[in-house]
Amino acid sequence: MPLTDEEVDAAVTNLDGWEHADGALRRSVKFPSFLEGIEGVRKVAEHAERKDHHPDIDIRWRTVTFALVTHSEGGITDKDVQMAAEINEVLGEV
Repeated sequence: MPLTDEEVDAAVTNLDGWEHADGALRRSVKFPSFLEGIEGVRKVAEHAERKDHHPDIDIRWRTVTFALVTHSEGGITDKDVQMAAEINEVLGEV
Protein backbone atom coordinates (compact mmCIF):
# COMPACT_ATOMS: atom_id res chain seq x y z
CA MET A 1 0.00 0.00 0.00
CA PRO A 2 1.45 3.39 -0.96
CA LEU A 3 2.39 5.80 1.79
CA THR A 4 0.71 9.21 1.96
CA ASP A 5 2.74 12.29 0.99
CA GLU A 6 2.89 13.19 4.69
CA GLU A 7 4.26 9.75 5.60
CA VAL A 8 6.88 9.95 2.85
CA ASP A 9 7.91 13.46 3.88
CA ALA A 10 8.27 12.30 7.49
CA ALA A 11 10.38 9.30 6.42
CA VAL A 12 12.69 11.48 4.30
CA THR A 13 13.76 13.40 7.39
CA ASN A 14 15.55 10.21 8.51
CA LEU A 15 17.10 9.43 5.11
CA ASP A 16 20.30 11.41 4.65
CA GLY A 17 20.55 12.80 1.13
CA TRP A 18 17.11 11.68 -0.05
CA GLU A 19 14.20 13.83 -1.20
CA HIS A 20 10.58 13.25 -2.13
CA ALA A 21 10.31 14.51 -5.70
CA ASP A 22 8.32 13.64 -8.82
CA GLY A 23 6.46 10.81 -7.08
CA ALA A 24 9.59 8.97 -5.93
CA LEU A 25 12.32 8.94 -3.32
CA ARG A 26 15.42 10.39 -5.02
CA ARG A 27 19.07 10.75 -4.11
CA SER A 28 21.88 12.07 -6.30
CA VAL A 29 25.45 11.21 -5.38
CA LYS A 30 28.54 12.83 -6.89
CA PHE A 31 31.44 10.39 -6.90
CA PRO A 32 35.13 11.37 -7.16
CA SER A 33 35.43 9.70 -10.58
CA PHE A 34 33.28 8.04 -13.22
CA LEU A 35 34.61 4.58 -12.37
CA GLU A 36 33.91 5.07 -8.66
CA GLY A 37 30.34 5.98 -9.60
CA ILE A 38 30.04 2.80 -11.64
CA GLU A 39 31.41 0.81 -8.70
CA GLY A 40 28.79 2.42 -6.43
CA VAL A 41 26.08 1.47 -8.93
CA ARG A 42 27.40 -2.11 -9.04
CA LYS A 43 27.26 -2.43 -5.25
CA VAL A 44 23.73 -1.00 -5.09
CA ALA A 45 22.66 -3.25 -7.98
CA GLU A 46 23.98 -6.36 -6.23
CA HIS A 47 22.13 -5.43 -3.04
CA ALA A 48 18.93 -4.61 -4.96
CA GLU A 49 19.09 -7.95 -6.76
CA ARG A 50 19.37 -9.82 -3.44
CA LYS A 51 16.36 -7.88 -2.10
CA ASP A 52 14.42 -8.15 -5.38
CA HIS A 53 13.63 -4.43 -5.20
CA HIS A 54 15.37 -2.35 -7.83
CA PRO A 55 15.88 1.42 -7.98
CA ASP A 56 15.82 3.38 -11.20
CA ILE A 57 19.41 4.51 -11.76
CA ASP A 58 20.55 7.44 -13.89
CA ILE A 59 24.29 7.89 -14.51
CA ARG A 60 25.61 11.27 -15.65
CA TRP A 61 29.41 11.17 -15.62
CA ARG A 62 30.26 11.29 -11.87
CA THR A 63 26.70 11.95 -10.66
CA VAL A 64 24.44 8.98 -10.07
CA THR A 65 20.76 9.42 -9.20
CA PHE A 66 18.78 6.66 -7.52
CA ALA A 67 14.96 6.77 -7.61
CA LEU A 68 12.67 4.47 -5.68
CA VAL A 69 8.97 3.83 -6.21
CA THR A 70 7.02 0.58 -6.06
CA HIS A 71 5.43 0.62 -9.49
CA SER A 72 3.22 -2.41 -8.73
CA GLU A 73 1.70 -0.51 -5.78
CA GLY A 74 1.39 2.80 -7.62
CA GLY A 75 3.54 4.84 -5.26
CA ILE A 76 6.19 4.99 -2.57
CA THR A 77 5.90 2.20 -0.01
CA ASP A 78 7.70 1.09 3.14
CA LYS A 79 9.81 -1.11 0.85
CA ASP A 80 11.17 2.00 -0.84
CA VAL A 81 11.92 3.74 2.44
CA GLN A 82 13.77 0.64 3.65
CA MET A 83 15.72 0.33 0.40
CA ALA A 84 16.72 4.01 0.57
CA ALA A 85 18.21 3.42 4.03
CA GLU A 86 19.97 0.30 2.75
CA ILE A 87 21.38 2.17 -0.26
CA ASN A 88 22.83 4.71 2.17
CA GLU A 89 24.52 1.85 4.02
CA VAL A 90 25.85 0.34 0.79
CA LEU A 91 27.19 3.70 -0.41
CA GLY A 92 28.88 4.21 2.95
CA GLU A 93 31.10 1.30 1.96
CA VAL A 94 32.17 2.86 -1.35
